[in-house]
Amino acid sequence: MSEEKLKRSFGTKDVFTLAFGTMIGWGWIMLSGQWAASAGMMGAIIAYVVGAVLCVFVGLVYSELTPAIPYTGGSVVFSYKAMGYWPAVLAGLATAFAYLGVAAWEGPAFSTAINYVVEIPKAGKLWSIKGDDVYTSVACVSIIASLIITYLNYKGAKQAAVFQTIATGGLIAVGLVFLTGGAFMGKPEYTKPLFTDFKGFSAVLLMVPAMFVGFDVIPQSASEMNVPLKKIPKILILSICAAALWYMAMIFATSISAPASVRLNGVIPVADAMAFNFGSPVWGKICIIGAICGILTSWNGFLYGGARVLYALANAKMLPEVLAKIHPKHNTPSNAVLLCGALSTFSCLLGKGALVWFVNASSFGVVLVYFMATLSFVVLRKKQPQLERPYKVGNAKVVGFMAILVSLFFAYLYLPMGPSPLAPIEWIFVIGWFVFGGILAIYARNKYKDVAEEERQALLFRED
Repeated sequence: MSEEKLKRSFGTKDVFTLAFGTMIGWGWIMLSGQWAASAGMMGAIIAYVVGAVLCVFVGLVYSELTPAIPYTGGSVVFSYKAMGYWPAVLAGLATAFAYLGVAAWEGPAFSTAINYVVEIPKAGKLWSIKGDDVYTSVACVSIIASLIITYLNYKGAKQAAVFQTIATGGLIAVGLVFLTGGAFMGKPEYTKPLFTDFKGFSAVLLMVPAMFVGFDVIPQSASEMNVPLKKIPKILILSICAAALWYMAMIFATSISAPASVRLNGVIPVADAMAFNFGSPVWGKICIIGAICGILTSWNGFLYGGARVLYALANAKMLPEVLAKIHPKHNTPSNAVLLCGALSTFSCLLGKGALVWFVNASSFGVVLVYFMATLSFVVLRKKQPQLERPYKVGNAKVVGFMAILVSLFFAYLYLPMGPSPLAPIEWIFVIGWFVFGGILAIYARNKYKDVAEEERQALLFRED
């Protein structure tokens, strides 16, 4: 299962749209109105400035590690290089959990968006979750989309990249129309109050890390990039800054396009604000077309990333090697793609009532991934100062300290003693995943115990 079998299909544009499209997703469609209401328009924008600066510290860590260790797996190869076998397993399971958790809620979000444009007949009630009825007819819409996304990833990285570029373009086009309409047709009085209080500001700040999840899919695609190593850090940091500007622009557009009553009481806030500002419900439906593009870019990106990290673990005999199979024709990790696709498809049966479970649980996984990557950065600076680094972060001690501090701060938020603890069902998801993954890892450790360290390193760090 050699690393060289993965095709170098991604150019600069492909890598950028993969990261940017995965980050912006569709969260802004649902939450921009809430952000402005919680912190005020300027308060919410400043929260994103602060949050983006904090996330850039983590981004700088990835900027040094990715070109220095440019192999599929991201946090897996970083952690293995720095700390060895079991930390790499932990980092890999956390990464897969984070990605698949986000991918899991894209299905229900997709059917919700489609239903806004064309009402889906409700037939074949299955069950209710958190008061939301799940119908076969609605679930089938999401399942079809999930199968298409899975098929694209199964066929090849380039097909997924082309799809990502087209969908990201559609999302940006709708967003620019919304922003332009707000700037020229909106009313400044709608934006008041510009600030609320520190509690509201903090509420928005807490959501920021989840909105920036996605730039770390870049390390997952390292072995499929046809991009100079020194260029990777620029793409990575640029994608974070571009996403920050996008969120701030959408907060402004939402705030100036409609009064708070419209933004907060609508079915899909940004779509309702756009329809109000342009004076026709047709524009709300056009906005949802952009939202659907956002859902698909995020869905595609996280399914791609989840499959690659499982492949990296399995290829190094750290998970059952069946997940390391490379399709002989398409040169994709086909079994890993199918597993991720199956989990994503199954989640379509849970409905939008389960959305918050997936989002919160996966956010905890994201923070754990950031912590492991940052710890790897610090350890490697001390342990392997001679490691060739095409891009070397300045003031490494400050960057490392700040990145660890950011990771620990956000981890605290999800713990029982924190202000936004995970619910019991969300802890079940977290613990259940790591128990399941741990069992597979122990099985692999015992089955492949004769694999020499040199062989495993060759599998993880093989040159293309």
